[in-house]
Amino acid sequence: MTLHDSYARFTPYELAFPKLDRLEELIVRIEQEVKAQSVDLSNLNTFFAMEPLDAFVREIQGSNALPKTIYQYITLVFHAVHFHQAGCPIYLLSEDVTRDLVKNHQGGQPTPPESSGYMQLPQHLLWISDADSSAPESIDGIFWVLSSHKTLYSLLIAGLRPDRPGFTIVPVPEAPVSDAGSWVDAVVRNGMDDFSSQLPGSDLDQLHALQTSGEVLKLLARFFAYVSSVQDMSEMVNPRASDQMDPAPSALPYFRVTQNAQRV
Repeated sequence: MTLHDSYARFTPYELAFPKLDRLEELIVRIEQEVKAQSVDLSNLNTFFAMEPLDAFVREIQGSNALPKTIYQYITLVFHAVHFHQAGCPIYLLSEDVTRDLVKNHQGGQPTPPESSGYMQLPQHLLWISDADSSAPESIDGIFWVLSSHKTLYSLLIAGLRPDRPGFTIVPVPEAPVSDAGSWVDAVVRNGMDDFSSQLPGSDLDQLHALQTSGEVLKLLARFFAYVSSVQDMSEMVNPRASDQMDPAPSALPYFRVTQNAQRV
């Protein structure tokens, strides 16, 4: 199986919101409501109750959408709004860095580098089983949002394929970022190594899996810690534009997280 980490791939943000003007219009309406009612936009529960969101979601998902689908989509919109407002920071992890983060804690304080961002993993290195189909899917990455009250919201994205119009959304339970120091060395699974995979051929290709919410938080915390422990991690990389590239590249600038960064 071919792993890919040489450039940032087309992101779920770009796939889900190809017409940014609609998302930006929604953000304007949400900000007006925030100002009028003095509510906290960074709180997911508050975000769910915002009036402009209902019409936006119904227009996209349709009036007959299942409650689970609506919940997942609103969660995606929540992350997309904050990701957009933060300037769309993408952190592409190299294969070497990802393997090191899976193996051990790299030092540093697990402090998010941005209030919101997207950690894109090497393609096909980490996998998850879709709860609906039980079919294993390649994990593309993880969105995060740090609220004003220091609550960490995260959203795992998997199943991005050229033969599929959408992708799998896996909301992760919220957690206080003050606990992140304990996530980096936590033992999450019972009777199995964290991040281990039972996929056929996983030993040969040295593949890994995220089977629990705790593993998602553990990997995020280790990523936060690694980024906080280095300086001049990487220059912002300009996107590559070519219809011939496979996988399709992102049109957004990104940070490439490598092992060549200098430790603080």
